[in-house]
Amino acid sequence: MQVGFNRRFSADFTTAHQLVTEGQIGTPQVMRSVTRDPGLANPAGVPPWTVFLQTLVHNFDTLLWLNPGAESVSVYATADALVAPAFKRAGLLDTAVVVITFDNGAIAVAEASFSATYGYDVRGEFFGSGSMVTMGKGAQTSLVHSTSTGRHIDTTRGDVELFLDSYTAEFVEFIDAVRECRTPAVTGLNARRALVLALASIESVKTGAAVLVAKVDA
Repeated sequence: MQVGFNRRFSADFTTAHQLVTEGQIGTPQVMRSVTRDPGLANPAGVPPWTVFLQTLVHNFDTLLWLNPGAESVSVYATADALVAPAFKRAGLLDTAVVVITFDNGAIAVAEASFSATYGYDVRGEFFGSGSMVTMGKGAQTSLVHSTSTGRHIDTTRGDVELFLDSYTAEFVEFIDAVRECRTPAVTGLNARRALVLALASIESVKTGAAVLVAKVDA
């Protein structure tokens, strides 16, 4: 089984991971992962806790992947319905911020929103004792139009458009793994680790307190 965590196959995220594993960024201190979707077409069709289970789960995997060898210790999450407040009672939370602490001392922040009117926005940052690396940009091309009203760029409007190369690389990896009879690069274990953080985030929102990951992953 190969899990579809597509950021692992995006060129900039892959390069960042390589820099981290090679020790070029230094000891991890602060990490950040952002996902902002360009809008809610049908809020009524979004299941409860989607912001954690389907959106931020990708951020959680990214943060775990960029901090190899470390385990998450605690999670504190806050979330609200800021985009579609009328649907809050139905369980739709469209804006969330999660703080994760790791056993190697690193602190990570994962952020999600369903209201990026400017386009599909996926970014990451790894700040270490030696340097920093950032990933992700929403620009459709390198063209920037500067006028009297400011600088203007065309931005990507959807995940397929933004991650086309990444999705292609995922398919290639899956096919290669089948042909070579080997374990794929992203497995169910990776999915489980990210899901545990999503479940801990939900528990944190319910209780209003930080949640120990070990209690969720028991």
